[in-house]
Amino acid sequence: MSRLLAAALLGIAILSLGAGKSSHVAAQRSFFAGSSERRDSGSPLLSNADVPTPAPLGAASCPLGTLPDGDACVRLPEDDDGAPESESYVGTHRDPDGRWVAYDQIPRRPDRPADYDLFRYPVPCHPGCVVSGYDLDRPDELQRHGRRMRHVGHGAIDILQPRGTPVTLLALEHQQGDADLVYVGPLFGISVVTRHVIREAGGLRDYLLVFGHLAAPAPGLADRPGRTTLREGDIIGFVGDTASPGLVHLHLEVRRLRDGVETRTLGPARLVDNAISIVCDPRNVLPLK
Repeated sequence: MSRLLAAALLGIAILSLGAGKSSHVAAQRSFFAGSSERRDSGSPLLSNADVPTPAPLGAASCPLGTLPDGDACVRLPEDDDGAPESESYVGTHRDPDGRWVAYDQIPRRPDRPADYDLFRYPVPCHPGCVVSGYDLDRPDELQRHGRRMRHVGHGAIDILQPRGTPVTLLALEHQQGDADLVYVGPLFGISVVTRHVIREAGGLRDYLLVFGHLAAPAPGLADRPGRTTLREGDIIGFVGDTASPGLVHLHLEVRRLRDGVETRTLGPARLVDNAISIVCDPRNVLPLK
């Protein structure tokens, strides 16, 4: 697609955006050496009664460089040489080898609070315990660039808790029924993946929760994937640092399954493949306090 056509599409999105623009407050933490940990704040607390049934994203909900496709923000076409026309586009970043990486992602909805302290989590969480937040909806220069981890951008949240802290299952906002156990084993270190059905936009959507870097899963859990339903409060594992030695924390990632996907036949790497599931800002579905 030509630059002119891409610019025209972007212009349409900008015109619909209006004058309003969300502000973000970045805070640096020292837990992950060499990376910038950012936490947003300042959004008003919404009670469950105040939160309307989610609607499909409009152009005003998607950041610069993307356009809405259902409830996901999809990047604009790239230049003929494969590189984004602007390095400030969201949904792209340079990997540690200098190559551009592009991805689809579901940013935080405007009706959801930005402050991580307003949500409930699978582990006890005092104010400030979320030491690294979701940043894939930000330009490359504002995404996490870690020296200890050859990784750019962060599609999850990291919650600081002592080793061995029990990790319990959460029922997500508008969840229908219990969750299903999908996978137990190596992924982000020792990980547990659960599947949740959420009512949104007048229909039902399937979401995955990925609990990573566990010291161990709950006893007997590894023998039961595909045959087990889990309820809120069930212990699924314990906080650790597998595959992140010395960085004891819980990696909590939310992904929306693409329509028609059957998880029982998929290996762990495929579960988090962009063709199978879209990474999502956890604040869209985590329950409020």
